[in-house]
Amino acid sequence: MTQRKKSNIVNQESHRNNPRRRYNSMVWLASLVLLALSSSLSAAAQDQDYLGEIPTQTLAADAQTQTTTTTTVHATTPIPPPDTSDSGFHFSVSPYLWFAGNRGTVGVLGRDASVHASAGDLLSHLDLGLMGAAEARYNRFVLNGDMIWIRISDSKAVPFPALGATSADVRVGQFIWTSKVGYRLINSKKFKADANVGVRYWHLGQTLNFNPSLLGINFNGSQSWADVLVGGRVQLPMGKKTVIDLLGDVGGWGASAKLDYQFAALLSYKLCSKWALVAGYRYLSIDYRPTNLSVYNTITSGGLIGITYSFK
Repeated sequence: MTQRKKSNIVNQESHRNNPRRRYNSMVWLASLVLLALSSSLSAAAQDQDYLGEIPTQTLAADAQTQTTTTTTVHATTPIPPPDTSDSGFHFSVSPYLWFAGNRGTVGVLGRDASVHASAGDLLSHLDLGLMGAAEARYNRFVLNGDMIWIRISDSKAVPFPALGATSADVRVGQFIWTSKVGYRLINSKKFKADANVGVRYWHLGQTLNFNPSLLGINFNGSQSWADVLVGGRVQLPMGKKTVIDLLGDVGGWGASAKLDYQFAALLSYKLCSKWALVAGYRYLSIDYRPTNLSVYNTITSGGLIGITYSFK
């Protein structure tokens, strides 16, 4: 038994030490390695080709999607044409009534008198009145004018019989014309702003007649002057039919009147494309002192109402 084991061990050692057997094993192992490498390289090449095709297909799909989206946007949202509704010539005429009171100081020949008359007082003695405004605009250039002409009168009994008269008639007339030229600095749908320069012309006339005038004591006088102005206007649309106007100007500076200024706040409501109702408040102040013996320093203020007709 021991001899058989020894014989088997000797045979195994001789088998292992046989050069031919060792060579065949090495060739077989090398063949397996080469086969594995060949399979790995083939699979890697196929994966690279497949990965190389993915970006091209993805870019093509993205480009097609972008083109479709762009075409859809242009088809559904066309570019709006420029707004030309505010260009060209525009005209408007606005007759109005100014329910104003008057207060201040009036003096002549060194004698001053305080004046205070409410809107009701002036209306009760109003003989004639004409008030209105007009505007012409071409693109951003603006020309506007405003006119006030009123005449009031009163008749009172004369408490001095020695004058040979029993009553006295007083008539006072006032004419104010304001004209300005300007340029629209801001012209958007939500905000408009104008800057302007101009002149305001004043004419005051007074007539005092005694009845009967046995002594020929009658007075008739007038005075006129003009003030250079600078001002502006702001328009604030509050909707499709409502607009707020804020305007003002100032002038005089001692060249003619000592100070001449006004401001106004107006609310317009559009009735249709050409007609609009206007209501608001206006304040007008004048301090005119041509000599040391004469003064006309008054403030006229109150509400107004009117209507505007616009056309192109």
